Amino acid sequence: MVQVRRRPKQKKYRPTLSQTWASMKQNKVAYLFIAPFMLSFIIFIALPVLSATALSFTQFDSIGRPQFVGFRNFIDILTRDLLLMTHVLPNTFIFAISVGPIGYALQFILAWLINSVPKKLKIFFTMAIYLPSIAGGVLISVVFTVFFSGDRLGHLNRFLINIGAIVDPIAWTHDREYLLLVMIIVTIWGSMGVGFLSLFAGMQNVDEQLYEAGRIDGIRNRFQELIHITIPQMKPQMLFSAIMSIVGALRAGSIGVQLSGQNPTPEYAGQLIQNHIEDFGFQRFELGYATALSFMLLIVTYAISKVCFHFLGSKDE
Repeated sequence: MVQVRRRPKQKKYRPTLSQTWASMKQNKVAYLFIAPFMLSFIIFIALPVLSATALSFTQFDSIGRPQFVGFRNFIDILTRDLLLMTHVLPNTFIFAISVGPIGYALQFILAWLINSVPKKLKIFFTMAIYLPSIAGGVLISVVFTVFFSGDRLGHLNRFLINIGAIVDPIAWTHDREYLLLVMIIVTIWGSMGVGFLSLFAGMQNVDEQLYEAGRIDGIRNRFQELIHITIPQMKPQMLFSAIMSIVGALRAGSIGVQLSGQNPTPEYAGQLIQNHIEDFGFQRFELGYATALSFMLLIVTYAISKVCFHFLGSKDE
Protein backbone atom coordinates (compact mmCIF):
# COMPACT_ATOMS: atom_id res chain seq x y z
CA MET A 1 0.00 0.00 0.00
CA VAL A 2 1.43 3.30 -1.09
CA GLN A 3 1.75 5.85 1.67
CA VAL A 4 1.22 9.44 0.70
CA ARG A 5 3.56 11.79 2.48
CA ARG A 6 2.13 15.13 3.42
CA ARG A 7 4.26 18.14 2.83
CA PRO A 8 5.13 19.96 6.04
CA LYS A 9 3.42 23.30 6.41
CA GLN A 10 5.72 26.17 5.65
CA LYS A 11 6.07 28.67 8.43
CA LYS A 12 5.10 32.23 7.62
CA TYR A 13 8.05 34.56 7.32
CA ARG A 14 8.01 37.15 10.08
CA PRO A 15 10.66 39.85 9.84
CA THR A 16 12.44 40.98 12.98
CA LEU A 17 12.14 44.50 14.35
CA SER A 18 15.53 45.49 12.93
CA GLN A 19 14.58 44.13 9.48
CA THR A 20 11.30 46.05 9.60
CA TRP A 21 13.10 49.27 10.54
CA ALA A 22 15.65 48.76 7.74
CA SER A 23 12.81 48.20 5.26
CA MET A 24 11.10 51.40 6.43
CA LYS A 25 14.32 53.38 5.96
CA GLN A 26 14.75 51.92 2.50
CA ASN A 27 11.17 52.80 1.50
CA LYS A 28 10.92 56.09 3.39
CA VAL A 29 9.41 57.93 0.42
CA ALA A 30 6.48 55.49 0.30
CA TYR A 31 5.95 55.84 4.06
CA LEU A 32 6.07 59.61 3.68
CA PHE A 33 3.15 59.45 1.25
CA ILE A 34 1.02 57.29 3.56
CA ALA A 35 1.94 59.33 6.66
CA PRO A 36 -1.10 61.70 6.43
CA PHE A 37 -3.50 58.75 6.34
CA MET A 38 -1.69 56.93 9.14
CA LEU A 39 -1.72 60.03 11.36
CA SER A 40 -5.43 60.56 10.70
CA PHE A 41 -6.13 56.90 11.42
CA ILE A 42 -4.21 57.00 14.70
CA ILE A 43 -5.71 60.30 15.90
CA PHE A 44 -9.34 59.81 14.86
CA ILE A 45 -9.79 56.00 14.99
CA ALA A 46 -7.09 54.10 16.91
CA LEU A 47 -6.76 56.47 19.89
CA PRO A 48 -10.56 56.94 20.38
CA VAL A 49 -11.10 53.16 20.25
CA LEU A 50 -8.32 52.51 22.76
CA SER A 51 -9.47 55.29 25.09
CA ALA A 52 -13.09 54.08 24.86
CA THR A 53 -11.96 50.54 25.66
CA ALA A 54 -10.16 51.81 28.77
CA LEU A 55 -13.14 53.98 29.75
CA SER A 56 -15.53 51.01 29.57
CA PHE A 57 -13.82 49.59 32.69
CA THR A 58 -14.46 52.73 34.72
CA GLN A 59 -17.25 54.69 36.36
CA PHE A 60 -17.19 58.19 34.87
CA ASP A 61 -19.70 61.05 35.04
CA SER A 62 -17.75 63.47 32.76
CA ILE A 63 -16.89 65.71 35.74
CA GLY A 64 -14.84 63.74 38.27
CA ARG A 65 -11.94 61.44 37.60
CA PRO A 66 -12.77 58.01 36.12
CA GLN A 67 -12.80 55.29 38.78
CA PHE A 68 -11.68 51.81 37.76
CA VAL A 69 -14.45 49.26 38.39
CA GLY A 70 -13.18 46.29 36.40
CA PHE A 71 -15.83 44.24 34.65
CA ARG A 72 -18.73 45.64 36.68
CA ASN A 73 -20.18 47.56 33.71
CA PHE A 74 -20.23 44.43 31.56
CA ILE A 75 -21.71 42.36 34.39
CA ASP A 76 -24.45 44.97 34.84
CA ILE A 77 -25.20 44.83 31.13
CA LEU A 78 -25.78 41.09 31.28
CA THR A 79 -27.52 40.83 34.66
CA ARG A 80 -29.08 44.12 35.82
CA ASP A 81 -30.14 46.11 32.76
CA LEU A 82 -33.75 44.91 32.44
CA LEU A 83 -34.66 47.59 29.89
CA LEU A 84 -31.85 46.37 27.65
CA MET A 85 -32.91 42.74 27.85
CA THR A 86 -36.70 43.21 27.64
CA HIS A 87 -37.00 46.00 25.07
CA VAL A 88 -33.76 47.31 23.55
CA LEU A 89 -32.10 44.06 22.44
CA PRO A 90 -35.31 42.46 21.03
CA ASN A 91 -36.12 45.70 19.16
CA THR A 92 -32.57 45.99 17.84
CA PHE A 93 -32.48 42.35 16.74
CA ILE A 94 -35.82 42.56 14.88
CA PHE A 95 -34.84 45.91 13.35
CA ALA A 96 -31.36 44.79 12.25
CA ILE A 97 -32.45 41.38 10.91
CA SER A 98 -35.17 43.12 8.87
CA VAL A 99 -33.40 46.25 7.65
CA GLY A 100 -29.99 44.64 6.98
CA PRO A 101 -30.83 41.63 4.76
CA ILE A 102 -33.97 43.13 3.19
CA GLY A 103 -32.27 46.46 2.46
CA TYR A 104 -29.23 44.66 1.05
CA ALA A 105 -31.37 42.45 -1.18
CA LEU A 106 -33.34 45.45 -2.45
CA GLN A 107 -30.13 47.34 -3.18
CA PHE A 108 -28.84 44.45 -5.27
CA ILE A 109 -32.15 43.87 -7.11
CA LEU A 110 -32.63 47.56 -7.92
CA ALA A 111 -29.01 47.92 -9.08
CA TRP A 112 -29.46 44.88 -11.32
CA LEU A 113 -32.75 46.14 -12.77
CA ILE A 114 -31.40 49.65 -13.40
CA ASN A 115 -28.33 48.17 -15.07
CA SER A 116 -30.69 46.49 -17.56
CA VAL A 117 -32.46 49.67 -18.72
CA PRO A 118 -31.25 51.82 -21.64
CA LYS A 119 -28.24 53.99 -20.91
CA LYS A 120 -30.16 57.30 -21.05
CA LEU A 121 -32.54 56.18 -18.28
CA LYS A 122 -29.87 54.81 -15.94
CA ILE A 123 -28.92 58.24 -14.56
CA PHE A 124 -32.56 59.18 -13.92
CA PHE A 125 -33.42 55.96 -12.06
CA THR A 126 -30.13 56.00 -10.12
CA MET A 127 -30.76 59.53 -8.84
CA ALA A 128 -34.39 58.71 -8.03
CA ILE A 129 -33.30 55.75 -5.88
CA TYR A 130 -30.33 57.54 -4.27
CA LEU A 131 -32.01 60.85 -3.36
CA PRO A 132 -33.99 59.53 -0.34
CA SER A 133 -30.72 58.60 1.39
CA ILE A 134 -29.45 62.17 0.86
CA ALA A 135 -32.62 63.74 2.26
CA GLY A 136 -32.37 61.71 5.47
CA GLY A 137 -34.09 63.44 8.40
CA VAL A 138 -35.82 65.97 6.15
CA LEU A 139 -37.56 63.14 4.31
CA ILE A 140 -38.71 61.61 7.60
CA SER A 141 -39.99 64.82 9.16
CA VAL A 142 -41.72 66.17 6.04
CA VAL A 143 -42.98 63.08 4.22
CA PHE A 144 -43.36 60.13 6.55
CA THR A 145 -44.66 61.96 9.61
CA VAL A 146 -47.51 63.19 7.44
CA PHE A 147 -47.99 59.83 5.73
CA PHE A 148 -48.12 57.93 9.05
CA SER A 149 -49.94 60.65 11.00
CA GLY A 150 -52.26 59.23 13.66
CA ASP A 151 -55.31 61.37 12.81
CA ARG A 152 -57.75 61.21 9.91
CA LEU A 153 -55.63 63.64 7.88
CA GLY A 154 -52.76 61.16 7.69
CA HIS A 155 -52.44 59.79 4.17
CA LEU A 156 -52.37 56.14 5.21
CA ASN A 157 -55.29 56.46 7.65
CA ARG A 158 -57.37 58.40 5.13
CA PHE A 159 -56.73 55.78 2.45
CA LEU A 160 -57.64 52.87 4.75
CA ILE A 161 -60.80 54.63 5.99
CA ASN A 162 -61.90 55.42 2.43
CA ILE A 163 -61.63 51.78 1.35
CA GLY A 164 -63.33 50.58 4.52
CA ALA A 165 -60.33 48.71 5.94
CA ILE A 166 -60.51 50.58 9.26
CA VAL A 167 -63.10 52.75 11.03
CA ASP A 168 -60.98 54.75 13.47
CA PRO A 169 -57.55 56.19 12.64
CA ILE A 170 -54.50 54.31 13.91
CA ALA A 171 -51.68 56.07 15.75
CA TRP A 172 -48.96 54.43 13.66
CA THR A 173 -46.00 56.16 15.30
CA HIS A 174 -47.33 56.08 18.88
CA ASP A 175 -48.74 52.56 19.06
CA ARG A 176 -46.26 49.93 20.27
CA GLU A 177 -47.72 47.39 17.83
CA TYR A 178 -46.87 49.47 14.75
CA LEU A 179 -43.98 51.81 15.60
CA LEU A 180 -41.17 49.31 15.00
CA LEU A 181 -42.75 48.20 11.71
CA VAL A 182 -42.99 51.83 10.56
CA MET A 183 -39.33 52.36 11.53
CA ILE A 184 -38.29 49.34 9.45
CA ILE A 185 -40.27 50.51 6.40
CA VAL A 186 -38.90 54.05 6.55
CA THR A 187 -35.32 52.91 7.11
CA ILE A 188 -35.40 50.46 4.20
CA TRP A 189 -36.84 53.21 1.97
CA GLY A 190 -33.95 55.51 2.81
CA SER A 191 -31.19 52.87 2.83
CA MET A 192 -30.38 53.04 -0.88
CA GLY A 193 -27.21 55.02 -0.34
CA VAL A 194 -23.52 54.26 -0.79
CA GLY A 195 -24.11 50.50 -0.78
CA PHE A 196 -26.54 50.78 -3.69
CA LEU A 197 -24.11 52.94 -5.67
CA SER A 198 -21.31 50.46 -4.97
CA LEU A 199 -23.34 47.55 -6.32
CA PHE A 200 -24.44 49.54 -9.35
CA ALA A 201 -20.83 50.57 -10.08
CA GLY A 202 -19.71 46.96 -9.71
CA MET A 203 -22.24 45.82 -12.30
CA GLN A 204 -21.14 48.59 -14.64
CA ASN A 205 -17.53 47.41 -14.46
CA VAL A 206 -18.16 43.77 -15.42
CA ASP A 207 -16.43 43.10 -18.75
CA GLU A 208 -18.99 42.64 -21.55
CA GLN A 209 -16.73 40.05 -23.16
CA LEU A 210 -17.47 37.71 -20.25
CA TYR A 211 -21.16 37.77 -21.10
CA GLU A 212 -20.37 37.02 -24.75
CA ALA A 213 -18.14 34.11 -23.72
CA GLY A 214 -20.88 32.89 -21.38
CA ARG A 215 -23.44 32.79 -24.21
CA ILE A 216 -21.02 30.71 -26.26
CA ASP A 217 -20.56 28.32 -23.31
CA GLY A 218 -24.31 27.77 -22.89
CA ILE A 219 -25.70 30.60 -20.72
CA ARG A 220 -29.21 31.28 -22.04
CA ASN A 221 -30.86 33.92 -19.84
CA ARG A 222 -30.18 36.93 -17.62
CA PHE A 223 -30.57 34.95 -14.39
CA GLN A 224 -27.81 32.53 -15.38
CA GLU A 225 -25.63 35.51 -16.30
CA LEU A 226 -26.28 36.96 -12.86
CA ILE A 227 -25.36 33.76 -11.01
CA HIS A 228 -22.35 32.63 -13.05
CA ILE A 229 -20.80 35.93 -14.21
CA THR A 230 -22.10 39.07 -12.50
CA ILE A 231 -21.98 37.98 -8.86
CA PRO A 232 -18.50 36.31 -9.01
CA GLN A 233 -17.07 39.43 -10.71
CA MET A 234 -18.37 41.95 -8.15
CA LYS A 235 -17.72 40.29 -4.79
CA PRO A 236 -15.67 43.26 -3.46
CA GLN A 237 -18.61 45.62 -4.06
CA MET A 238 -21.02 43.11 -2.55
CA LEU A 239 -18.81 42.81 0.53
CA PHE A 240 -18.63 46.59 0.95
CA SER A 241 -22.38 46.96 0.55
CA ALA A 242 -23.08 44.15 3.03
CA ILE A 243 -20.87 45.71 5.70
CA MET A 244 -22.43 49.15 5.13
CA SER A 245 -25.91 47.63 5.49
CA ILE A 246 -24.95 45.91 8.76
CA VAL A 247 -23.29 49.00 10.24
CA GLY A 248 -26.21 51.19 9.17
CA ALA A 249 -28.77 48.85 10.74
CA LEU A 250 -26.89 48.60 14.06
CA ARG A 251 -26.16 52.33 14.25
CA ALA A 252 -29.72 53.46 13.60
CA GLY A 253 -31.34 55.13 16.58
CA SER A 254 -32.80 58.51 15.80
CA ILE A 255 -35.44 57.16 13.42
CA GLY A 256 -37.86 56.16 16.20
CA VAL A 257 -37.46 59.49 18.01
CA GLN A 258 -38.00 61.45 14.80
CA LEU A 259 -41.14 59.52 13.88
CA SER A 260 -42.77 59.54 17.33
CA GLY A 261 -41.46 62.90 18.51
CA GLN A 262 -40.70 61.35 21.92
CA ASN A 263 -37.51 60.28 23.65
CA PRO A 264 -37.75 57.57 24.86
CA THR A 265 -40.17 56.24 22.29
CA PRO A 266 -43.73 55.32 23.46
CA GLU A 267 -43.51 52.32 25.81
CA TYR A 268 -39.95 51.80 24.52
CA ALA A 269 -41.46 50.23 21.40
CA GLY A 270 -38.85 51.81 19.11
CA GLN A 271 -35.92 51.97 21.52
CA LEU A 272 -32.77 50.64 19.85
CA ILE A 273 -29.27 50.03 21.18
CA GLN A 274 -28.07 53.41 19.91
CA ASN A 275 -30.87 55.15 21.85
CA HIS A 276 -29.85 53.19 24.96
CA ILE A 277 -26.22 54.28 24.61
CA GLU A 278 -27.20 57.93 24.13
CA ASP A 279 -29.56 57.73 27.11
CA PHE A 280 -26.81 56.60 29.50
CA GLY A 281 -24.12 58.77 27.94
CA PHE A 282 -25.82 62.14 27.42
CA GLN A 283 -28.84 62.11 29.74
CA ARG A 284 -27.75 60.06 32.77
CA PHE A 285 -24.03 60.93 32.28
CA GLU A 286 -22.93 57.37 33.05
CA LEU A 287 -20.23 57.49 30.42
CA GLY A 288 -18.39 54.38 31.60
CA TYR A 289 -21.51 52.24 31.25
CA ALA A 290 -22.40 53.85 27.90
CA THR A 291 -18.89 53.15 26.62
CA ALA A 292 -19.18 49.51 27.72
CA LEU A 293 -22.39 49.24 25.69
CA SER A 294 -20.62 50.80 22.70
CA PHE A 295 -17.71 48.39 23.10
CA MET A 296 -20.02 45.37 23.03
CA LEU A 297 -21.79 46.80 19.97
CA LEU A 298 -18.39 47.15 18.30
CA ILE A 299 -17.60 43.49 19.01
CA VAL A 300 -20.95 42.35 17.56
CA THR A 301 -20.43 44.52 14.45
CA TYR A 302 -16.92 43.12 13.98
CA ALA A 303 -18.12 39.52 14.36
CA ILE A 304 -20.85 39.98 11.75
CA SER A 305 -18.38 41.70 9.43
CA LYS A 306 -16.05 38.70 9.71
CA VAL A 307 -18.92 36.44 8.67
CA CYS A 308 -19.44 38.64 5.60
CA PHE A 309 -15.71 38.44 4.81
CA HIS A 310 -15.91 34.65 5.05
CA PHE A 311 -18.67 34.40 2.44
CA LEU A 312 -17.87 37.35 0.14
CA GLY A 313 -14.18 38.11 0.67
CA SER A 314 -11.28 36.54 -1.17
CA LYS A 315 -8.40 34.66 0.43
CA ASP A 316 -6.07 37.61 -0.02
CA GLU A 317 -8.34 40.06 1.85
